[in-house]
Amino acid sequence: MFLLNQPILFLATTDPVRSRAFYEEVLGLTFVADEPWALVFDVGGTALRIQKVEELSEVRYTVLGWAVEDIRQAMIELVERDVAFEQYEFLPQDEHGVWETPSGVKIAWFTDPDGNTLSLTEV
Repeated sequence: MFLLNQPILFLATTDPVRSRAFYEEVLGLTFVADEPWALVFDVGGTALRIQKVEELSEVRYTVLGWAVEDIRQAMIELVERDVAFEQYEFLPQDEHGVWETPSGVKIAWFTDPDGNTLSLTEV
């Protein structure tokens, strides 16, 4: 039987130039290729394909996230790169946008230029 052990991540963008700048310059991901149908980045050895689309449907959930050792430090570095963290009325987040789950996991959310919800998680 074949193994499904090498995932490929997918997102979408209506503006590949803006999206490339965000993922490469702001988030610091390694750019691999600008293909006719997608931008390709390396995320820790996994391919992220940001598909070039005409329009996007709004999604109201996290589509991609990163595990970090120190969520506060990661947030400071991203804020210095003009990333704004989300505040949700339905979650008890601190003043910086961090929600601590009942089990102690810390999560913060931000969006990319296309409105895709991304997250940082400290376990």
